[in-house]
Amino acid sequence: MAEVCSICEGLGLRIEQQDGRQVALPCSCRIEQRTARRIARAHIPKRYEHCTLVDFDTSYHGADKSLRSACLMARRFVEGYPVETNGKGLLLTGDIGVGKTHIAVGLLKDLIANRGVQGLFYDYRELLKEVQNSYNPQVSATELGILRPVFEAEVLVLDELGAAKPTDWVWDTVAQILNSRYNERRTTIITTNYPNQAGLLAAPSDSLKSQAARAMRQETLGDRIGERMLSRLQEMCVVVEMHGKDARQGISRARFS
Repeated sequence: MAEVCSICEGLGLRIEQQDGRQVALPCSCRIEQRTARRIARAHIPKRYEHCTLVDFDTSYHGADKSLRSACLMARRFVEGYPVETNGKGLLLTGDIGVGKTHIAVGLLKDLIANRGVQGLFYDYRELLKEVQNSYNPQVSATELGILRPVFEAEVLVLDELGAAKPTDWVWDTVAQILNSRYNERRTTIITTNYPNQAGLLAAPSDSLKSQAARAMRQETLGDRIGERMLSRLQEMCVVVEMHGKDARQGISRARFS
């Protein structure tokens, strides 16, 4: 059974004296419940439900200073939203396990709780799978029905951009999402494991040695989403680079208690 608020006794309103008269104001429990509903509607995965900016650890031995800078940037972003941010978002880049998703979720939750935004979290690969599945005639969902909330979310977290194998269809879908949000100046928070660089595709005139060297290099975000969309991202988002070792191999490694 839910515990009844001791302040308003479940009414959701508290009575205060203002200028000699009684005024009914929303109780803190009502505000907390509204925030909880908004966070639930954001579809944050259970694995990341606990993530906050407050508990993002940058003090462990060997932590790269870029992690503290990224957390500080996220906090300033919340403080300045929406006037100072002016529709821009963040592009969090870095190796696997440095805490990009933790920062993105903590930022989203703070914006919901402290700025009252309507937010949405989507894993890039899962979003593409849902869109592809909508083409199945036995499925009632439509492509537009899936993408509309993504287009219209006041703040969207798109996790692991570039993780799906690039194809023309993938590039077109990414373009739909980013262009729609760009045109409406909606805030987008993006994480990616790929370097924020344009693709360097081998030209037919390159030597075999040069082509082999290019094939062996690390793929970039430009390779994964296309150079045109990468260029668009530079206008939409402030780039935040995060460096360091994979925390999952150390302090976050699975253990039995």
